[in-house]
Amino acid sequence: MIKIFPLIFVLLWSSAFITTKPIIDNSDPFAALAFRFLIVSIGFCLFSIYLKIDLLVNRKNFIESFFSGVLFHGFYLGGVFFSISKGMPTAIAALIVTLQPILTNALSGPILKEKVSLKQWIGVLLGFTGAVLVLGLDVGSNIPIIGLMATIIALLAITISTIWQKKLSTNLPLSVSNMYQALGGFIFHLLIIIFFVKPYIDFSQTFIIAMSHQIFLVSFGAFTILMFLIKKNSASKTVSIFFLVPSTSAFMAWFFLNESLSNLDLLGFLITTIGVYIATRD
Repeated sequence: MIKIFPLIFVLLWSSAFITTKPIIDNSDPFAALAFRFLIVSIGFCLFSIYLKIDLLVNRKNFIESFFSGVLFHGFYLGGVFFSISKGMPTAIAALIVTLQPILTNALSGPILKEKVSLKQWIGVLLGFTGAVLVLGLDVGSNIPIIGLMATIIALLAITISTIWQKKLSTNLPLSVSNMYQALGGFIFHLLIIIFFVKPYIDFSQTFIIAMSHQIFLVSFGAFTILMFLIKKNSASKTVSIFFLVPSTSAFMAWFFLNESLSNLDLLGFLITTIGVYIATRD
């Protein structure tokens, strides 16, 4: 069963980009994420209680998990949701944040003391070349600049979060760690809507279905798988599974959201996928 975790993760993670669009069509992105992670934190709390797992942790473990949640559920998902709400195409948002394995490999050397080979740097070059081809001359027209900036912030956040998660000193049970990470995400988005935006959610059938998908299949499913894989493997090896996400997300966006892709876009996706694959192979 564990051997198919990466495949399950890719499918669930890619599908999250697709259900983001119907969510932000019925809410502001930060209110939606605050609602999502309130439910997720309660869910992991109840699950831990059911398994009779101690919820009390020391200050260091709490801060580590909470900060990881702020990075991952706050800056990363907040950036993705906000960028799509501003008109960033779903497939391109997925492509940009999936450059994460390349940045992780580049930073794992100085931070995690993992050796970065020439082959990995070639992958870095190919990955960014593909991304430039996809972005092309569309920045500022079909691709909003503010959306692009938000997606880049999301990319940096998920990269730092992955490295941070690998450096954690805690051996907390996954349900407890995930609960405090979800709490960090909830508090982050709650502060955003208190000080910066007017919260709005239309609990339509579309919103409920899309949000249920993200809560149960993505937050409870895909994210738990990711944390498990990070805990069991090196940071660079774990993120190798992300090389399948851009093309999978692009296909889903074409199939479900009717997003069009040019031949140059398809070439860029292919080059980026190859680059990420090369950069993350042993």
